Amino acid sequence: MRLVFVGPPGAGKGTQAEKIITKYKPVHLSTGDMLRAARDAKTEIGVQADKYMSGGRLVPDGVIIGIIAERLKKDDCRQGFLLDGFPRTIAQAEALDKMLSEAKTPLDVVLELKVPDEELRKRLSGRGRKDDTPAAVEERIKGYHTITSPLLDYYGKKGLLKTIDGLGTVEDIFSRIEAVLDASR
Repeated sequence: MRLVFVGPPGAGKGTQAEKIITKYKPVHLSTGDMLRAARDAKTEIGVQADKYMSGGRLVPDGVIIGIIAERLKKDDCRQGFLLDGFPRTIAQAEALDKMLSEAKTPLDVVLELKVPDEELRKRLSGRGRKDDTPAAVEERIKGYHTITSPLLDYYGKKGLLKTIDGLGTVEDIFSRIEAVLDASR
């Protein structure tokens, strides 16, 4: 199973991704985790990425695409993967399509976790991450709507998009995800 998980910051993608990985066993590819690890390790890409992340802005496509392209070539991704936080832009989606087409491993489904902005603000302000300042939270929500939302139309036209209501208990949300994933197998 090869899937992309799309949703605004604070939608609960990380929590639900863990449940998907436990049940369906794809490799979890979280660009946020990869970038935070690179930042914390103070690698060249990590230092570059931190300049953007600390201000709540998206990391440039070239940096992200390079990280993903390297990771998708690893053997563990052959059996399936869950991309969390990538793609975020149409350009990234087109680059991903090209990578996957060349490898003859197209996407199976794109899951959108939909949560109202006011709920996102509450969730993000309660996480306690140092980069979750009110200004950064607003910038990330705005960035999602401006830059990432067009992906919904892009993947909708390809017949890959499935929207999941991201409100309710973790279990309720996961049961909605299971219904979609089980139907797409």
